[in-house]
Amino acid sequence: MMLTMLRLPTLALSLVLSLFVAVEGVAAADILSGKREISLVDKKGEATTIGSVLFSPLAGTDKVNYELHLDHQQFTDHFLSMKEMKCLEGPELWCYVPYPYHNDHQVSKDDLRWLEHDLLFLFKRNKEFGANFWNGIYYRLQITDQGLDGEANAIDLNYLASPPDDTSVPPIGEGELDESDNDKRWLPLLQIR
Repeated sequence: MMLTMLRLPTLALSLVLSLFVAVEGVAAADILSGKREISLVDKKGEATTIGSVLFSPLAGTDKVNYELHLDHQQFTDHFLSMKEMKCLEGPELWCYVPYPYHNDHQVSKDDLRWLEHDLLFLFKRNKEFGANFWNGIYYRLQITDQGLDGEANAIDLNYLASPPDDTSVPPIGEGELDESDNDKRWLPLLQIR
């Protein structure tokens, strides 16, 4: 009798944990499905929608294709460092930097790196001349209950000056990222909802 009583709580805990894992998987699948808006969020919590992403799960796999669509009307054109760039204007200039090499445009709930590579930016202080690619911004994404959230990390985008050896693998990893001084940055957060 005592052994049976001990098994019941263990069985109940096991059932609760398996339900939690199943719900988490469903939530991630829902978040990585359909059309979602992309917003950059300033230090005051005000969001600017800059475009959308359309997620299309691949049947029978854990992979999800995505299509990124930026709303170019939100950006102004700037000619910086011999390049035309699409930028948001505010306390800093926040310029979009398209990833320059092959990208599979696929993610999974465990690997969002290709989408992160497609959402590269650089910032420029308004009084500075030209664009400095060492002022790069890389948003590390994570799945939350509301969608995808990313916090700005610093990256020297000169790292992308030459193509990676293997273009099938996202080249930017932990070793290329540094902490960003987000209390001084205009748009330290990215949200996909």
